[in-house]
This record gives sequence, C-alpha cells and structure tokens, in this order.
Amino acid sequence: MGGYPFIIHIRRLHVRGMALYPFILFRNSQISSDKVIMNHELIHHRQQIELLIIPFYVLYVLHYLLNRMKYPDHDTAYRNIVFEREAYAHDAEADYLKKRQLFAFKKYV
Repeated sequence: MGGYPFIIHIRRLHVRGMALYPFILFRNSQISSDKVIMNHELIHHRQQIELLIIPFYVLYVLHYLLNRMKYPDHDTAYRNIVFEREAYAHDAEADYLKKRQLFAFKKYV
C-alpha cells in the first residue's frame, strides 16, 4: 500500500476524519496534517482492504448497532467498535502499519 490515498476536505463533515476507501475525508486541512489522525484513518484503510471494502462497512455498522444495545451512548458504542479499538490503540504509532499483522483487528473483539 504505497503513498497516501485521495484526501478530500469537507467543511460540513460532522467528524474530524473518515476513511471511505479509496478516500480519506477531513473537515479541514489542519486536521489532515495531523499525523495521528492520518494514521488512524490509514489503519481503517488497511482494515477495509483486508475485508474487501464492502464487508468492512457491513461489519462496522453491525458492530455499532450491537454496541448501541450494550452501551448507553453513541460515543461508548463507537469507541468499542472492533475496528475503532484497533485504530485508537495504535494511531500514535507511526510505524504501526509496517509491522501490523493481517486481520489484527480480531485481537480487539
């Protein structure tokens, strides 16, 4: 996976960043220059590629819905999506994607 994906800035984006393969959407250029946020979204890109993109989104939404039944609020449900758990655990590690094992998100189930 060489280089960065396509980056798009959307001022009205309700989150700081979002990975929608092959794009990464950011609210503004300042956020897109944040290395931790960029790494977080690149981890999601790797997850999306591993799961052949569409199944990633299906599993992501399903896991969120299951978490909404388990946790009282959106933020807790979101943070406990298996894909988010991996990304948040490693987004500050600049070299994480170089050493990351295939399907590493399974460790966070």
